[in-house]
Amino acid sequence: MNALNPMNLVIRLFLVFACLSLPQVVWAGPDATIFRIFMLDGSVFVSYGEFVKLDDNVIFSMPVGGPPDQPRLQVAMVKTNLVDWEKTDRYSASARYKRYAETRGEEDYLRLSNEVADVLNTIALTTDRTQALAIAERARVTVAAWPQTHFGYRQDDIREIVSLLDQAISSLRAVGSGNPFELSLVAMAGPPDLEPVLGMPNVKEQIDQMMRLASSATAPTERMALLQGALALVAEAAPKLSATDATNYRTDVERAIRDEVAVDKRYSDLSRRSLDQADRAAQRADSSAIERIATRVRDEDTKLGQKRPQTVEALSTSLQSKLADSRRLRLLRDQWVLRRDTYRQYQSSVGSSMLLLVKSTASLRAIRTLDGPDPAQLVILKSQLSGGADRLERMRTPEYLRDVHDRLVGAWRFAENAVRARFDAVSRADSTAAWEASSSAAGALMMLARVQQDLTNLLTPPRLQ
Repeated sequence: MNALNPMNLVIRLFLVFACLSLPQVVWAGPDATIFRIFMLDGSVFVSYGEFVKLDDNVIFSMPVGGPPDQPRLQVAMVKTNLVDWEKTDRYSASARYKRYAETRGEEDYLRLSNEVADVLNTIALTTDRTQALAIAERARVTVAAWPQTHFGYRQDDIREIVSLLDQAISSLRAVGSGNPFELSLVAMAGPPDLEPVLGMPNVKEQIDQMMRLASSATAPTERMALLQGALALVAEAAPKLSATDATNYRTDVERAIRDEVAVDKRYSDLSRRSLDQADRAAQRADSSAIERIATRVRDEDTKLGQKRPQTVEALSTSLQSKLADSRRLRLLRDQWVLRRDTYRQYQSSVGSSMLLLVKSTASLRAIRTLDGPDPAQLVILKSQLSGGADRLERMRTPEYLRDVHDRLVGAWRFAENAVRARFDAVSRADSTAAWEASSSAAGALMMLARVQQDLTNLLTPPRLQ
């Protein structure tokens, strides 16, 4: 009779489940998960914690000395297309499983066990078979899906729990419908394919990894940082290494550092020499010479083993910029040759006007400082400047001289206004008018200096700024 009672079956299942929920042995894990990145060439790099894929690079933290529980970390980077992702992903899954098992796995499993125990207890106590069946089915779905989100932890035990729930569901359905085999099956993934997970690399492995990573680094600064870190690690770990190993590692690292410094110097000399030559060629507007320099840079880079692609790329960009400057300067100089006679004719045309303005600068400075000039001189200057701006405006000038000529007209008009305002101020003893004259004189002097510089530039062949 007991065998036909579904509640008694549930209670017996509950007792069996209690045995399955006993915890396994737990051991303390490291502070972070230790991953390994397997390269296609057979080399391996250790990542302290998760690595990150960013564009076409894999970025990770590599342990480089220090105590095992708190190692020093070196940010490192390898190319994505050089990684054996099938092997790396398989190992990463095993590492995550081990880390989870050592830290949270048993706690999460016990929490699930308690929840299932509560479900079985509710089923045993409820008198509503329909409600009990619904509770049991929901519990089965939850338990069956649990391994997929918990790294497959204790999957065999989960199968047993699901089997127990299936029996409870079958018993409840037999009472309610007479069909004990109507089950809602939920597929479960197979057990995880685990690989042996290794711990922290020893000192020799760390040094070897730094040397391999330095040899594959594309950035010189990154390569030098790795080599210097390796040298510091050799010095720190010398007591843990044999005398022969310590000497060999130190010799290898120091040789690599010397080679890097020598390569840096060769490329630095190449850049400095090439840019100096290109500067002189650009000043001469000699584009052919700059093109020859660019070709020579590529040839010397090939001879040096193409070990500094970023340096050569930056140098090539600079040379192209200087080539563009040289070509632009050549155009400007050819233009200047075409216009040179016009520039000379213009300077001759405005020469007398410029001479008068230059001779008036002493009087204009006196007006600016409210200190003169002499009234007799003021009358003469007023007569000399009167109408000069209008005459200059009537001159016909080419379009490319329009800006210079407009500044000359402006300088003359400021000077004319300054003298007229000073004359009026003296006539009425009006300090306000004197200040207005001072402002005009300051404008005239400023624009006159600009026009003088413009006329000098017109007669000087263009140069690179």
